[in-house]
Formats: sequence, structure tokens, C-alpha cells
Amino acid sequence: MRELNGAAEARPAIPFATVRARLSISILCTLATALAVAAPALAENGEGLLGETDDRVVTFFAFGVLAFFPLVALIGTVVQGRLDRRKDRRKAAAMREHERAAARS
Repeated sequence: MRELNGAAEARPAIPFATVRARLSISILCTLATALAVAAPALAENGEGLLGETDDRVVTFFAFGVLAFFPLVALIGTVVQGRLDRRKDRRKAAAMREHERAAARS
């Protein structure tokens, strides 16, 4: 039964220094990217990569943002559901195997 609850598959804890180093690298990369992308946006009297920003551009960008987050939630839900079904199938197969082994002995 110990194999069924995931105790055998537990990973060791990550050391705090490793987590701190990864976090520092992530923050530095994020800041560098933000600074690199901000320079073209501030050039040419406020004209960015798409040209002059008007109401139409802002509206379509806002619609894109509004569509992005529900899509991320939907995709995450679908992926989580599939992973849960896979986990349940594996647990059921392990339970059947355990019951067969118990019946043989």
C-alpha cells in the first residue's frame, strides 16, 4: 500500500541556496528583458513596434488580454483533468496488481 500513496516517488527537498540562486537569476533575466523591450517602445515619439498607438490598437490589445487568461485557465483545467485521470488509472492498476498478489499468496 505504501507505493499507492506516492511515498516511494517523493523527491528530495531542494536546498534553499539553490532556490535563492534560481530566483535571483529569474529576477535578473526579467529585469533585463523589460529594459531591453522598453527602449524601442519609448523611441520615436511613443511609436512602438506596431506604429502609432490609437484606440483600435489599445482595444484589440485589451481583447487579447481578456481572452488570454480564460484560455490559460481552460487549458490548465483540461491538462489537470487528464493528469488526474491518468493518476487514477495508475492507482487502480496498482491496486488490482496488489489484490492479485494477495490472492496468490
